[in-house]
Amino acid sequence: MRWISFLFAAAAFAGLGLWSPVRAEQMLVYIGTYTGSGSQGIYAAKFDTAEGTLSEPSLAAESSNPSFVALHPGGRYLYAVNEDAQYQGQDSGAVSAYSVDRQSGRLTPLGSQPSGGAAPCHLAVDRTGKYVLAANYSGGSTIVLPITEGGGLGPASDFVQHTGSSVDPRRQRAPHAHGVYLDPTNRFALVADLGLDKVLIFRFNPQQGTLSPNEPAAANVAPGSGPRHLAIHPSGRYVYAINEITSTLTAFQFDPQSGAMQQLHTLSTLPEGHEGGNSTAEIQIHPSGKFLYGSNRGHNSIAIFRVDEDSGRVTSLGHQPSGGETPRNFNIDPTGQYLLAANQGSDDVVVFRIDAESGKLTATGESITVSRPVCVEFLPLAATAE
Repeated sequence: MRWISFLFAAAAFAGLGLWSPVRAEQMLVYIGTYTGSGSQGIYAAKFDTAEGTLSEPSLAAESSNPSFVALHPGGRYLYAVNEDAQYQGQDSGAVSAYSVDRQSGRLTPLGSQPSGGAAPCHLAVDRTGKYVLAANYSGGSTIVLPITEGGGLGPASDFVQHTGSSVDPRRQRAPHAHGVYLDPTNRFALVADLGLDKVLIFRFNPQQGTLSPNEPAAANVAPGSGPRHLAIHPSGRYVYAINEITSTLTAFQFDPQSGAMQQLHTLSTLPEGHEGGNSTAEIQIHPSGKFLYGSNRGHNSIAIFRVDEDSGRVTSLGHQPSGGETPRNFNIDPTGQYLLAANQGSDDVVVFRIDAESGKLTATGESITVSRPVCVEFLPLAATAE
């Protein structure tokens, strides 16, 4: 069984209240970064979930601004956006492909394709392992790239230019696609667009690699919120958007048949009475489906929420200091025991243990130095790839 299939099975059990953690003890951790000022590309470290230890990172592949990375379902290939404004003379960033050496963590380049717009900032691999979808922030667009035999990327099979604006004259004069996600059925692609205050809903055709507008075509957040990233509940019944500009979280009920998203409620990611600047970044849901986490840049914390799995609504459980400055991305390891927070402003990745009963976080004292870390991605090593 492919390791990713094992994770999907765990996610399905979570929806039934039967989730049990993956038992892989050794994992590779890939870290996407902004290059310059000390970083040269994508870094790799080894994480031991039995001990909670994280090895010193090594350069896995040189690359320009590989901010976000995503793994192929088989674990043999890795894909990264190159968050640049120019690629081969075009007003475009790029998406790059790599083969994975599971022993050393080294990545071998397999080529790149233009992303179709400037500053691609997020990507996802569809659940069949046949396509990569990427969101262009400055370009305000979404692209689909086919995965070729051997793990490389072919020219785009589809491209959608977003249109419109919203109320913030500084941040929302144009569309800004900030995150792209596939629902558990692989039938819908959800794209958070910060510039439009919408989560765009596309029907995804995994045979042809195409996107078509759904009906309804979008879900709205409050004007001026700026939806950035999404988290989809393991059951597939709820979607959560973290809103960068207003430092809020919006919960939606999701219909896996129609793709419709019905807003449930919105609440702050900050403690009451907080003063000072802040913007949110990442949102992740625990594989059990019981807890939700979001990062605050400025307050420098991870906000913790409990999920009511019957209603989809969430309640605040407090905040954990991120152990550094400007927590950008973070991720939860597939065993559900640890959260690794990438602090872009302090050049470190910090390890937290997750309490399985309360969802609370405790710093373990483990951390590694990585210049301007943006993304954390886990590859379990105990299970074998096909």
